Amino acid sequence: MSAKALHPDRHFKYWLVAPAILLLLLIGLFPLIYSLIVSFMRIDMMDTDTSFAGLYNYQNLFKDSRLWWSLAHTLLITVIALPLELILGLAMAYLFLEKMPGRPIFISLLMLPTIISPIVAGATWRLLFDNRYGPINQIVSWLWGARVDALWTISPTLVYPAIIFCEIWQWTPFMFLILLAALSNVDKSQTEAAEIDGASFLRTFRYIVLPAIWPVMAIAILIRGLDLFRIFDIIWALTKGGPGTMTETISIYAYVQGFKQFETSYTAAIAFLVILILTVICIWAIRRMGLVK
Repeated sequence: MSAKALHPDRHFKYWLVAPAILLLLLIGLFPLIYSLIVSFMRIDMMDTDTSFAGLYNYQNLFKDSRLWWSLAHTLLITVIALPLELILGLAMAYLFLEKMPGRPIFISLLMLPTIISPIVAGATWRLLFDNRYGPINQIVSWLWGARVDALWTISPTLVYPAIIFCEIWQWTPFMFLILLAALSNVDKSQTEAAEIDGASFLRTFRYIVLPAIWPVMAIAILIRGLDLFRIFDIIWALTKGGPGTMTETISIYAYVQGFKQFETSYTAAIAFLVILILTVICIWAIRRMGLVK
């Protein structure tokens, strides 16, 4: 018997997975590479010039004040909603950490907002915030003792609180579930020993609980941060970026440029700007959080 028969091809396992890997690369890389090529052209609604245009579209990015305002709106929503979701999710996780009657049922009910499509959630909250027929204004009126006509999705002073409230309502349960799983794996003997020694809750959390749950918490923060940076559905359903362009995020701006103004090449350049920003944020966050040594 030959040595080849005794020793099967070591690379056979790679040949087995190669078709799946090639298919995933084709699906994932082709649109990316094609968009990169298009970003160096000048294709729009009026012209289909496929000749090389150099950095024309990328130069226009720096002159587009609406683009940078949309980035500012995106960052504003992210820096407010993300810490609130983290704090509320952690508080809820502590609340459900101990065994209680009906605990699985309550956890299942709390998770319901996360399984709803964001566009459906946004449309539902738009109806709830309706000035004439929505129950939100009616409840506020009962509590205030006088009629309240708050234009939640139109008023410049109320539109951001409405968006952030909806975002927190839908995605805090996600943080809650991940943090609950992390807290459940904390060594209770250490926390009990700290309590016996007279350590306060904050000191116990800082020196024992937080180091134990930090890897999981860091991943949750990174996932939600990236989701918030590309937020689209719930804002589009609530305000469509209005009033004016006051709540227009980078994703909404790219959608408007690509599918309403038909600035195809310019939209591709915007997409690669977002990819660059998210890549830098991810690398910085991963190193800062100590997820990779």
